[in-house]
Amino acid sequence: MGPPDPEHIAQLAGSQVHTTTRISGGYVSDAIRVHMTNGQSVFVKHTRHAPAGLFRSEAAALAWISDAGVGVPDVVGVGDDWLALEWIDEGEFTPASQEALGRDIARMHRVGAEQFGAPWDGFAGPVPVPNDARDTWPAFLAECRIIPLAHASSLPAEIWRRLDSLLANLPDLLGPPEPPARVHGDLWAGNRMVNSEGVPVLLDPDAYGGHREMDLAMMRLFGGFPERVFDAYAEEFPLEPGWADRVKVNQLVPILVHCAMYGGKWIGDADQILRSVG
Repeated sequence: MGPPDPEHIAQLAGSQVHTTTRISGGYVSDAIRVHMTNGQSVFVKHTRHAPAGLFRSEAAALAWISDAGVGVPDVVGVGDDWLALEWIDEGEFTPASQEALGRDIARMHRVGAEQFGAPWDGFAGPVPVPNDARDTWPAFLAECRIIPLAHASSLPAEIWRRLDSLLANLPDLLGPPEPPARVHGDLWAGNRMVNSEGVPVLLDPDAYGGHREMDLAMMRLFGGFPERVFDAYAEEFPLEPGWADRVKVNQLVPILVHCAMYGGKWIGDADQILRSVG
């Protein structure tokens, strides 16, 4: 299927098309900005041959995060291979905005979830993964994230042996049990912004009921989150002792996502994590 008709998108937003602009920078989806005659804009992303449920799951996840009181773009419309969102003008990531972001993430986590999992389809990046409920966090992490992503990554046999060892010891590696947190699921710096009023906004979630340390480990993986964000988080919702020792194992999932998407050096990075925590 092709991208949605901009006129249809504008009608969903209660206006008409003025112009459209192609947006660069997406590594999974194509994107356009629909400028409307009422002066507002809509952001539309489209993926050819999108996995079934991809954008409908994102729309559901955005609503779920919004219910926790955290800023997200409003959903204008959604289809099988497209998602239309309100356009948000970006502001400056000031120290005050950094503190607000840390506290917002903490509050989102604290609101929690009914279960480990989610009632919508799971996607780690573009890779379909199960979101079926599990009774414990180690079971969900192993069965719904690590194992499916490892199978999608064509890992060598020797890395699989190290992965099997990690899975056997996973409950001991994950720290004290906690209730399910409401996690974003893909919280790198490209999926957070600040609007023109300085209010933090989260984007592109793979949200589910999980462990909050997953989001925090992802935030540290690629950088882009000043320490002020983590300090504000800790003031709002302190972490359990030993959290720093668990960062590496909690970074395995996003590394496996990159293994599944790109292979190459990412498989070596996954092996380094397995060696360091094994």
